[in-house]
Amino acid sequence: MEIASRRIVVTGGAGFLGSHLVERLRLAGCRHIFVPTYPECDLTRWDDVERLFKEQRPELVFHLAAAVGGIGANRANPGRFFYENAMMGIQIVEAARRFRTEKTVVLGTICAYPKFTPVPFREEDLWNGYPEETNAPYGIAKKALLVQCQAYREQYGVNAIYLLPVNLYGPRDNFDLEASHVIPALIRKCVEAVERNRAEIVLWGDGSPTREFLYVEDAAEGIVAAAERYDKPAPINLGSGVEISIRDLAEKIAALTGFAGRIVWDASQPNGQPRRCLDVSRAEAEFGFRARTPFEDGLRRTVAWYLASRQS
Repeated sequence: MEIASRRIVVTGGAGFLGSHLVERLRLAGCRHIFVPTYPECDLTRWDDVERLFKEQRPELVFHLAAAVGGIGANRANPGRFFYENAMMGIQIVEAARRFRTEKTVVLGTICAYPKFTPVPFREEDLWNGYPEETNAPYGIAKKALLVQCQAYREQYGVNAIYLLPVNLYGPRDNFDLEASHVIPALIRKCVEAVERNRAEIVLWGDGSPTREFLYVEDAAEGIVAAAERYDKPAPINLGSGVEISIRDLAEKIAALTGFAGRIVWDASQPNGQPRRCLDVSRAEAEFGFRARTPFEDGLRRTVAWYLASRQS
């Protein structure tokens, strides 16, 4: 698909990943990009979604909008996360069908994978068990959109593709400790501990789980590549293929932020999914995507952005 001349809608385009995707689209020559914003456009309301499609008549839609957070946010909002993510996605894909949108790119989540998925996670394993309990409502709501995309393709000929990005990080991430994911939360805790001369920080779990991370600019590049070159029903992992334990991650971030105190693990709090690491071979084979940013480089850029944002 040639995308530069297309009318494009990016839901969630003012957010963390979305803002980077919009920049990447502009670099690709796209000039007709519309970003709906809340509350003017509430994607859980059909009237708002219908108005969006009537007014913008998009030829290409990227559905990134999501109600999302870390373990704490998922535990506090299971009902809201299920409802809002399901409703937004279902209505966007339905509108794409009704308005004959040429292509729709739906972002899923690796929280949809079963709790004990064999590592590396292969797309074929997506249905082989129940997700990790703390993020299951979110993961299942997002996984339902894969079923919808495939069903609509089969019955209506809707060209909707489904991508499964791994944990993202980078500049403009959410650093609110009530809702953030692990990397921004660790950066903020370490920076504040240095500023307040604290001797220790307390982190959830025991540090043993592993995670894979993808730098946000790489993710945006992969999403654009999929929009241009991928048109099949099978889901596609987007990741770096590099796995690190939360304990090792915390030590790296402590070193980058200058925190030399103790890291205390609160094992009474949940670990989340034991391991996360993706098989990323399908993305490379289908549309030539491979993550380019070395993990430590990405962490340095993220820390630098956060420090600069606190001074502005």
